[in-house]
Amino acid sequence: MEATGYVRRLRESVGHDPLLVTSVAACLRDERGRILLLRRADGGDLWGFPGGAMELGEGAVQSMAREVREETGLEVEPVALIGVYSSPEHAFAYPNGDQVQPVTIFFECRILSEEPRPDLDEILDARYFGPEDELPPMRPCCIDKARDAFLFRGQPFLR
Repeated sequence: MEATGYVRRLRESVGHDPLLVTSVAACLRDERGRILLLRRADGGDLWGFPGGAMELGEGAVQSMAREVREETGLEVEPVALIGVYSSPEHAFAYPNGDQVQPVTIFFECRILSEEPRPDLDEILDARYFGPEDELPPMRPCCIDKARDAFLFRGQPFLR
């Protein structure tokens, strides 16, 4: 993933050193309650939730809606907060060497438009997975979010 805007300007100063990055993610479900996961072009064979870094001047809800629209073509609205994920264990490095420790705000969302249409540039595939399905390979932070998405009953998780 190429950094954009605010994060790109920070990278010009710090290079590949670790950054604390505020990000957002969306839990989108189909009529059977399965969760939508995306396979990203920058993640090898790793899958994850729609989302990404917040930009300076955006709020979390605005960022989440923008990221979902960019990655899937879907219009969504948040209905609940599933959790906030900030554990140092969720830190990772992108293929270009940029290191991040994300602080991710994870929203349960309602889909307002039709079927997902992956952008096929940043996103290579989009599929729904249920709790009984074997989940695809994911980063540790997405494994935690997927588990929490299936367990979510209204009380946010803090990890």
